[in-house]
Amino acid sequence: MEAALLHLRRADPVLAAIIERVGPYRAVPRPPTFETLARSITFQQLNGKAAGMIFNRLKKAAGRALTARSFLRLSEEELRACGLSRQKIASLTDLAERVERREIAFGKLAALADEEVIELLSRVRGVGTWTAQMFLMFALERPNILPVGDYGIRNAVLKAYGLEALPKPAELSKIAETWHPYCTFACWYLWRSLDGQAAL
Repeated sequence: MEAALLHLRRADPVLAAIIERVGPYRAVPRPPTFETLARSITFQQLNGKAAGMIFNRLKKAAGRALTARSFLRLSEEELRACGLSRQKIASLTDLAERVERREIAFGKLAALADEEVIELLSRVRGVGTWTAQMFLMFALERPNILPVGDYGIRNAVLKAYGLEALPKPAELSKIAETWHPYCTFACWYLWRSLDGQAAL
């Protein structure tokens, strides 16, 4: 981590100022499990507090541990009672079934390259590149992930770099050239500069 922060401070004076203002890097990793990706799917496009209540109901309904198997034991009525929409139920069911068929083995993801993880997880209904990138950043703790489509990062760059409009992905990639190989750390600081962090 110290090497990452030293690199970013030297590489980008704007980022150096943000690091100084925000303080120590405190990203909290989540285990690379079915539950973590299920949580991410549940939280998509929902207010954090509401999503948290729904997810807690889901975990309670599943029993001691939320796994693919315990999820698939629940009926659609039970899932709806947790507050899940039909779309979220379809996404979570697709994920659970792929895990049960061993198409996705969370214990083996650490051995895959970043792009391989994105390609594999993006096969799941309702899981796009952004969700897979958040999993890479906060569950697999990959150091060099740059989600160029993330609104929070684009907005933080707009403000910090004095741009006239939200940067497009290509422009963000250009600005981030000096951040490599520590883009994950840079993104965390950019989120924190807005006093908000992506929820996995």
